[in-house]
Amino acid sequence: MPTNPFTDPAQMTPLYGTAVRIKHRTTALLAAKISGANATTALTQLVASVAPPSPVVADIGCGRGSLALSIAAHLRPARMIAIDQSNALLDAVRARAASAGATIQTLQADFHALPLPDGELDVATAAFCLYHSDHPQMVAAEIARCLADGGHAVLATKSADSYHELDELLARTGLDPAASERQSLYSSFNSTNAAAVTAAAGLQVVDIANEQHVFRFDDSAHLAAYLTTTPKYVLPEQLVDNPRSLAEELARRGIDGPVTTTSTVTYVTARRTA
Repeated sequence: MPTNPFTDPAQMTPLYGTAVRIKHRTTALLAAKISGANATTALTQLVASVAPPSPVVADIGCGRGSLALSIAAHLRPARMIAIDQSNALLDAVRARAASAGATIQTLQADFHALPLPDGELDVATAAFCLYHSDHPQMVAAEIARCLADGGHAVLATKSADSYHELDELLARTGLDPAASERQSLYSSFNSTNAAAVTAAAGLQVVDIANEQHVFRFDDSAHLAAYLTTTPKYVLPEQLVDNPRSLAEELARRGIDGPVTTTSTVTYVTARRTA
């Protein structure tokens, strides 16, 4: 079975060596959403529901910093820390924080070994990132170590079958015949196992919520803009990183109208107990 690109360290640089690819993927996906709450807003509300006054908060696997910026703006934490392995993404966080006038500390680190003392945090978030580890329980245990007694972790992930309609479309059209058979990008930490992984790391799960999100790509150009940023697919060489050519090929194969796909987003709230 081919390596899952989301857990392959060799593929982290192509995927996150710059902020461009993740920005394009997120932009295309959010533009397609027709149902489901904004995840950044939902996560900020969850953090607010468990955080003490003037909390110390860390956003682990922070990406471009959307969640860290939202928490900083709405909670005014005593300290807001954004942690990611990609310095390119942290550069984006720093630029966005400066533009917003927000104070966010950035730390470059592997989330299997967080550079924080025991009990440092009141709240830790890890949104849509634990599936980048083959051993997500180790990451959750590191998060637990860094939480103060009674501190909370707020985690988010997706269902293993997320966007399976796109897998089936690419297989059906012959653009990626094995797409529907390939391992899910979210196989290591997903809606089905998230609560068990979190509990096994020593955190007490206090709430878990699932929400279906629906996305509609209006035409082949919009769909291609998303597909060319998704590492799961093995496209013909001339179409890789070439959304215009992929859009033309999709239209040629009869895919030029609206395409709908789904994902279940799961939010886990857990507490460190003494």
